[in-house]
Amino acid sequence: MSTQNHHTILGPNDGPAAEVVNPQGTAPICLVCEHASAFIPSNLADLGVAPEHRYSHAAWDIGGLDLAKALSKTLDAPLVASRISRLVFDCNRPPSAPGAFPERSEVIDVPGNVDLDDAARAARVTEVYDPFRTLLKTTLDGFSTPPALVTIHTFTPVWFGQPRDVELGLLHDSDDRLARAMMANRPDGLDAQLNAPYSVTDGVTHTLREHAIPRGLQNVMIEVRNDLVSDAAGVARFTDILSTMLTKALATQEAL
Repeated sequence: MSTQNHHTILGPNDGPAAEVVNPQGTAPICLVCEHASAFIPSNLADLGVAPEHRYSHAAWDIGGLDLAKALSKTLDAPLVASRISRLVFDCNRPPSAPGAFPERSEVIDVPGNVDLDDAARAARVTEVYDPFRTLLKTTLDGFSTPPALVTIHTFTPVWFGQPRDVELGLLHDSDDRLARAMMANRPDGLDAQLNAPYSVTDGVTHTLREHAIPRGLQNVMIEVRNDLVSDAAGVARFTDILSTMLTKALATQEAL
């Protein structure tokens, strides 16, 4: 359906695939937002996604970038963010994963990802995933002391018709130190859970596995229900909650 040149994803005016916000941040924390953008380069003709779905949760983590930027400012921490929709390439998946090029997200079809040939897949890896991966690696290399790696995500209140009551999920891979320390410092009245609404078995911890585990970095994947960060007040509330939880958790870990 697309006239895409398989060897060209980003056009000359599309800018880089990833960026660093607050690169001079001094906190020993590296924030990451893999699903920060709904942008689909014009060369991909919106991947055939229906207009009413272009800015849905299928394309990005709604509220995720606003929350990540606010945390970056509050904590004074660098933030590595993708500038390309996860429908083009999900930077929290390895290129070998089917979900890296989703043909369908919940009930939303992505026609432009159906039957991709090897050249089309390779172009997306080269132009979207590899720059993101390299930028994150370079940012981590630039810390004078090993930082904690914290990824910021949001999730929908309803999935396949089923309501999700959890408000905050703290996910971990093989290293649960930071996730559990944050849970111990959660505020009263907040429905926070470990490994909810996803877990490692859903294949969502690629960034942690790729960049934190091999370096021995403390790490956590944060998931906030997106209706709770849909406006400035919600973002401010969770910025305060998460920055407090994270700061206290890291202080606890340093004391051990």
